[in-house]
Amino acid sequence: MHDITAPTLLPLGALSVGVGTPIDLGEGPHGRRRVIPILGGTFAGARLSGRILGGANDYQIIRRDGVLELQARYIIETDDHALIYVENNGLRDGPAELLAAQARGEFVDPAKIYFRAVPRFETAAAEYQWLTRRIFVCSGVRYPDRVVIHFFEMT
Repeated sequence: MHDITAPTLLPLGALSVGVGTPIDLGEGPHGRRRVIPILGGTFAGARLSGRILGGANDYQIIRRDGVLELQARYIIETDDHALIYVENNGLRDGPAELLAAQARGEFVDPAKIYFRAVPRFETAAAEYQWLTRRIFVCSGVRYPDRVVIHFFEMT
């Protein structure tokens, strides 16, 4: 029998994006659908840094059990002008009253909210192909006007 090493996390960087007013589409068959405009921002890390282009969105479903499923799609333009498409899928969960406060645009202590995601990267840039060959995870915080997410590579 071979020993299996548990994955470790290597910091990749931090994303900070401004977000617009949620577009609430109402209750549908899967829950309450919202679209959150991503207005732009930054990504800063030792191996990857640049800006987040505006015009992107975070597509959300607030499930009947209160858990928020998110699917954010955006583009990083690196400092050396490569374009990287990111699709980040995750969950935000916590006590119902705190999630409701966040939905109203109020700040909630991040320690009381579970906000985790798994991003996938896609790029034509040869120097960033390594992003397409690894698994990454994220931990985030939702502020009233922005989202901050820390990205980690699983090694």
